[in-house]
Amino acid sequence: MESMLNKLKSTVTKVTADMTSAVMGNPVTREFEVGRHIASGGPGMSWRIYNGTKKSTKQEVAVFVFDKKVIDRYQKFEKDQIIDSLKKGVQQLTRLRHPRLLTVQHPLEESRDCLAFCTEPVFASLANVLGQWDNLPSPVPTDIKEYKLYDVETKYGLLQVSEGLSFLHSGVKMVHGNLCAENIILNKSGAWKIMGFDFSISSSNPSDAEPKYVCKEWDPNLSPLCLPNPEYVAPEYILSISCDVASDMYSLGVLIHAVFNEGKPVFKVNKQDIFKSFSRQLDQLSHLSPGVLSQIPEEVRDHVKMLLNVTSNLRPDADQMTKIPFFDDVGAMTLQYFDSLFQRDNLQKSQFYRGLPKVLPKLPKRVVIYRILPALTSEFVNPDMVPFVLPNVLLIAEECTKEEYVRLVLPDLTPVFKQQEPVQILLIFLQKMDLLLTKTPPEDIKNSVLPMVYRAVEAPSTQIQELCLNIIPTFANLIEYPSMKNALIPRIKSACLQTSSLAVRVNSLVCLGKILEYLDKWFVIDEILPFLQQIPSKEPAVLMGILGIYKCTFTHKKLGIPKEHLAGKSLPHLVSLSIDNNLNLNQFNSFMAVIKEMLNRMEAEHKTKLEQLHIMQEQQRSLNITNHMNQSEETKNTPSPATQVRNVSLTLEEKQRLAKEQEQAAKLRSQQPLAPQSVKPATTTPQVTHTLYRALIRNLLSLSLMDFFFCVTIPMQGGTISSTFPAGPTMGGMGTMGISNGFNSPMGFQTGGMGMGMRPAAPGLYGGMATTTSTPNFNALTQNQNQSHPSKPTDMSALDSLFTSSKPKVSMNQMAPKPAPGAIAPSPWLSQFGTGQPSQTAPMQVTPMGMTGVQGGFGMQANPFFNPQNFSQPVASSTMNTGMMKQSASVNNDLKDLFG
Repeated sequence: MESMLNKLKSTVTKVTADMTSAVMGNPVTREFEVGRHIASGGPGMSWRIYNGTKKSTKQEVAVFVFDKKVIDRYQKFEKDQIIDSLKKGVQQLTRLRHPRLLTVQHPLEESRDCLAFCTEPVFASLANVLGQWDNLPSPVPTDIKEYKLYDVETKYGLLQVSEGLSFLHSGVKMVHGNLCAENIILNKSGAWKIMGFDFSISSSNPSDAEPKYVCKEWDPNLSPLCLPNPEYVAPEYILSISCDVASDMYSLGVLIHAVFNEGKPVFKVNKQDIFKSFSRQLDQLSHLSPGVLSQIPEEVRDHVKMLLNVTSNLRPDADQMTKIPFFDDVGAMTLQYFDSLFQRDNLQKSQFYRGLPKVLPKLPKRVVIYRILPALTSEFVNPDMVPFVLPNVLLIAEECTKEEYVRLVLPDLTPVFKQQEPVQILLIFLQKMDLLLTKTPPEDIKNSVLPMVYRAVEAPSTQIQELCLNIIPTFANLIEYPSMKNALIPRIKSACLQTSSLAVRVNSLVCLGKILEYLDKWFVIDEILPFLQQIPSKEPAVLMGILGIYKCTFTHKKLGIPKEHLAGKSLPHLVSLSIDNNLNLNQFNSFMAVIKEMLNRMEAEHKTKLEQLHIMQEQQRSLNITNHMNQSEETKNTPSPATQVRNVSLTLEEKQRLAKEQEQAAKLRSQQPLAPQSVKPATTTPQVTHTLYRALIRNLLSLSLMDFFFCVTIPMQGGTISSTFPAGPTMGGMGTMGISNGFNSPMGFQTGGMGMGMRPAAPGLYGGMATTTSTPNFNALTQNQNQSHPSKPTDMSALDSLFTSSKPKVSMNQMAPKPAPGAIAPSPWLSQFGTGQPSQTAPMQVTPMGMTGVQGGFGMQANPFFNPQNFSQPVASSTMNTGMMKQSASVNNDLKDLFG
C-alpha cells in the first residue's frame, strides 16, 4: 500500500514538474508570472487554471494552460483536431467582449509542450464548485471543496448566463453549442462568465432577420475533446442534425437542473450508443415526471420544464428568461445594478448608494466582500462619489475580520485618508474612527489615520473642529499614549487658545476633561492644569469647563492633585475665577463646592501627615533614649559626651539633662564611701530644753488657730464672719509652706487651690477683713474666749515638767499676766508676735497658692492663717489698742527673761 502511495506521489510530483517546465517554455511567461494550480475548466475539464500576475503592472490574472501530453495517446490527426478545436474556442472568446463572457487579458500562445492564454482573475469553474474535480491539484484546494453557493449567487449567476446568451443570440447571432458547467467560470468576484466557444456556430446570414445555423453531424468516432458534452446537448442536435438559439436554451435548462442537483444533469447518456440514448431521452422528455424537477425552486420550476421541452419553439428565449420573476430578487437586482454602474450618471449612482446600507445586511458576507466591495472601491477615483460610497465601504469593513480588512479594504482606503475635499469625507471617517483604530495596524494608524485626525483638529472649518473634538473622546482609549501625549493633546490646547469661536474653546475643554482618565497623573499636573491658567476668555461656559477639568482631576482615583499643588496653584486660580462677575449663583456655588472640597481634603491630608510625623518623631526619640540608657547600663566606661552626641540625636533640653546627670554621677564617684560612726548620747542642756519648748509653743499655737478658725466667730470691722466657711470653688495656684514642728524635718503643706486673688462675692460676707500681709485681730479672739469662760483662768501647770532643774521652777500659772480690772486679758501666745498696723478700709485680698484640687472650707493643710507670721493684727478700737500694746510688751519681756 505504501509503495502504491509513493508511486502516486511521485507521479503527481513528476506531472507537476513537467507542467511547470511546459509553462515555462510558453511565450506567455515572458510577460506573466505563473503561480500555483487553482482550478480546471473548459471542454472535458482539459484546461488547468493557474493564478498569476503581470510582470510589468503586478496585475492579477489567471493563466489557462493545456498540456499537450494529455493527448499523447491519440493519433497525430486526432491531436491536430483537438488542438484546432481548443484554439478556435480561445480565439472566439478573445474576439468577443461582454461583461458576461470571460475576459481575455492575453491571447493564446502555443509552444511545443502546451497552449496558454491569460484572463481576468478566476476562482474556479462551476463544475469544480458542483463537485467535478477532474484535473485539479491533489489534494483538492479547501476553498473549492467547501464552497457552497448561496441562493443569491445562484439566482444572479443564472441571470448572468441568461444575459450572456441573450448577447450571443441577439447581438452576435451565434449559438454557443456547448453550454455546460465546465464552460461556466466563476471569476474572483464570484461573477459567472461564459467560455468554451469551441463548438460555437455563427449565423450563415447574420444580416437577415432570421439567422440560420448549420451544425455538424455527431461523429461518435471523434475524441471527446472534439465533441460537445452530450448530457447538455439538445435532442435535435443529435437526432435531426439541426440547431438554433433554442438549443442553447435547452442547455440552460439542464444547467439549472445541475445547479440545484449537485451537478447532475437531467439524464445520463450512453456515449457508446448515443443515438439510442437520445431516442429514449426524447420519450422521457415528452412525459417528464414531476420528481425529476423536485429539487428546483418552485418559482422557476415551470420555466425549467419549458426549457426542456422537446419542441424547440416552445422554449423561452434568453431575453425572456432574464425577465422571469425568479430573478426579481433584491440581492440579484443589487448585484445586477453594480454590474451596470458604468452606464449610470452620478445622480443615479448617489441615489443607489444611499439605499445600499439597507440591502447590505441581507446579502451573504462572501457576496458583499467579493462582489460588492470591489465595485464600491472602484468609485474612489471619483471624488464626488466618495461621500456616498465611503459609508457603505466602512459598513462592510465592520463585518470583515481584521485580516480581511487589511487585505481587502485598507489598501483602497489609504489614499482616501489623505483627501481633504469634499469635507464630508473627513466627517465620515471621524464618525467611524473606532473602527479604523481597532482594525488598522499600528503602523498604518500612525502614518494615515492619526494625521487625518490632526488635520481635523486644525481644520479652518469650526464645524469640523467641533465634530472632531466631540468624537475624539469616543475613541481616545484606542489611541496609543505617546501619540496622544505628544501630538493630539498639544493640538487640542492650541485650538483652544487660538480659536475665536467660543464653541470650539468650550468643546476643547470638554474634550480634555473626557480624556483625562487616559492620561498620566503627572502629565495632567504639569501640562493640563497650567494650561488652564493661560486661557484668555472668561465666559461662564469657559470658566465652568475649567472648573470641570479641575474637579475631574481632583476626584479621579487615578489622578488626584497633590496638596502642595492645591495650596500653591489650584486653589488660588479657582478662587480668583469664582468671583468673576459673569458667573450666576449656581455657577458660583459650584465653584465654592469644589473649593471647599479641596480645602477639606488638603486639611485632612496635611493634618494626618503631621500627626504621623509627630508619632514617628516621638517613637524615634523614645527609641534613641532607650538605646542610650541601655548602653549606659551595659557599659561600665561611659563614653564621652562627644561620642554620645554623635551616636544619639537628642534635643537641647535632653542634652542638658544628660550633662547634669553626668556631673552628678561624677560627683558621687569622687565622694568617699560612707562609714558607720558611733553617736554619743547628748545630755540635756538648757538650750535643748529651750528648743523643745519653742517647738511645743508653735504646735499649740497651730492648734489654737485651728480652733479659732473653725469654732469662733471673729468680730471684724464691718461685722462678723462665720468660722465655718462655705464650700467654695477649687483653689489653685497656692504655694507650698514649710512648717517645722520641732521634732521632725520640715513638712511641705500643699495649700488650697482657690484663686486667692479673687474678691468675695458679697462684701458683707467678710466685712472689712485685712489683707494677707496684716495680722488678724487676735485681741478680739482673746476677748471672746474670756467672755465664754469668765471665772476660769488658763491652766498651764501641765507644762511645768518640761523645765529642767537648772533654773528655779516657776509655774506656768505664775507666768500668766494678770488681767486688768474690766479688761479682757489677751492670749500670751498670740501677743508675742507684736502689733500690726491697723487697716480700716482694705478689703480682704488673697494671693494665689500652688496646690490644685482642694475644696473651700479649710482644713489644717489648707489654712491660710497657718503661719501667724504672715498676718498683722488690726485694732478694733483705740482703747483695746492701748491695752494690747501694754500687755504685749509685758509678756515679751517675761518670755525674754525666761528663755534668754
